Order: sequence, then structure tokens, then C-alpha cells
Amino acid sequence: MSQHEIKLVAVDVDGTFVRADYSFDRPRFERILSRMNEAGCRFVVASGNQYYQLRDLFPNYHEELAFVAENGAFVKDRQELVYTANMPRETVEAVIDFCRQYPEIKMVLCGVKSAYCQRGAVDQAYFDFTNIYYHRLQWVDDLKAVDDQILKFALTVPLEKLDDYYQLLSQHLAGKIEPTASGHDCIDLIMPGCHKASGLKRLVERWQISPEQCVAFGDSGNDVEMLQYCGLSYAMNNAKDEIKQAAKSVCPSNEEDGVLEVLDKLF
Repeated sequence: MSQHEIKLVAVDVDGTFVRADYSFDRPRFERILSRMNEAGCRFVVASGNQYYQLRDLFPNYHEELAFVAENGAFVKDRQELVYTANMPRETVEAVIDFCRQYPEIKMVLCGVKSAYCQRGAVDQAYFDFTNIYYHRLQWVDDLKAVDDQILKFALTVPLEKLDDYYQLLSQHLAGKIEPTASGHDCIDLIMPGCHKASGLKRLVERWQISPEQCVAFGDSGNDVEMLQYCGLSYAMNNAKDEIKQAAKSVCPSNEEDGVLEVLDKLF
């Protein structure tokens, strides 16, 4: 694919676009971005993280970019909000009731206005850690009493029990939510059919382009649909084998600036 045929580049953030210390080569990225703009290609930040956190990663030019945040539950094109999921009240309560049976599940409720942690259910250290990924985060006394439009849940579970909880959540909340692995010991609970690829599809239709004109980069379970959807896709070298199988190609790891290496060649 030549640069003139590529109209959308979607990148996951953690483990993909940024290094472990959350840095990336900004001058190099800005040079690539200007060449992408000249070629009529849009840059999309596609992550399980909150929009406000992703926006802060690109402080000078976030208004030029598009965002598929919260694993597809929040889609923004420049300054315009394109889509927000709206989890039904009964689903929200069912998830909270289920997770409360397992005190080792740490739970973040993700809304349009903010994300929320419940006092007593998690400690200050967990709140501070969550704040890295959710820049708008509040303490509440009861998650069920939150007045916000709910996008998804973000759960943290003991790493050695990740697969067990994944199965348990899939079975007990089938039809209501879909679990997706968002990296390390985290599971996001999203609305059925709401994932990064569904978010990209909204932008593809809006911009009147095709999936074949799209390139995606990712490293985790929540990137699989996006990697399969796009005409050209790269799993990071640091990704697990099943993620590499979902992609068309493999590129250098996030620590080696794999995304920028590929984009420098494409543009």
C-alpha cells in the first residue's frame, strides 16, 4: 500500500505507541504526523484508556486527532463527539453485584464525565495507579449511586487468576457484557459488539473510506478486532503469539519505537 492509499492509522497506546515509561519520540512523531496530514491520512488514538488521559498525551495537537477511547465506547473526531456507549442501568448493577462477591476484583466504573472508585473497596494506592490511565477520577461512597452515562468497567484481578475470571465473567454476564483483556492483569467489560474495531468503523463511515485503507498497531487482546478489521495491521514484537496471529505483520517492540519505524517507511 502506498502512502496515498492509506487514509487512517490507528494506534493502541500502552505496550504499543509509548515505551514503558510512557515516553515517545515527540519530534519524530510530529514530523510523521505532518507528512500524514499532507497525504490526507488521519491519525487515530485507539485505547482502552480514558479520553482525558489520551488527550493529555498529545497536549499541543489533540484537536487535530481522532480518538477511539474506552475500547470503542467513546469516539471523538477532532472537537466533535461522534459516539458514546450507554450501558443499561440493570447491566451496571448486575456487574457491580457480581464483582462484589469477589473482593479481590478491583473495580473502576468508567463514565462520560469521569471514572469512579468506591471508598473502602479499593485503597489509595490503587486510586493513584488508576489515575495514570484515568485523569478524571473520583472517589464515591457507592458505585451504584453514580449519576453518569456509563461506558464500561475496568477491572484488575490477580494475574494468575486472569483466565479464570475471564471465563467466569463471560459465563455469568453473557449477553450483558463482553470481557476483553486490556493488558497485564486488567479486564475491561464492554457492551457486546463495542470494541476498537466498532469505533474505527464509525470513523471509516464518517470519512467515507474503506477498512482496506486503514493501518492498525496493537499488542493486547483488546486490539484483536482492530488488527483483523484493518487492511494492514502490525502486532508489536512484545505481543503474545495469539495477537501476532491476528495481525498481518509484526513490527519492532514499543521500546524500539516500532510504530514510528513503520510509519517512517509508510510515509
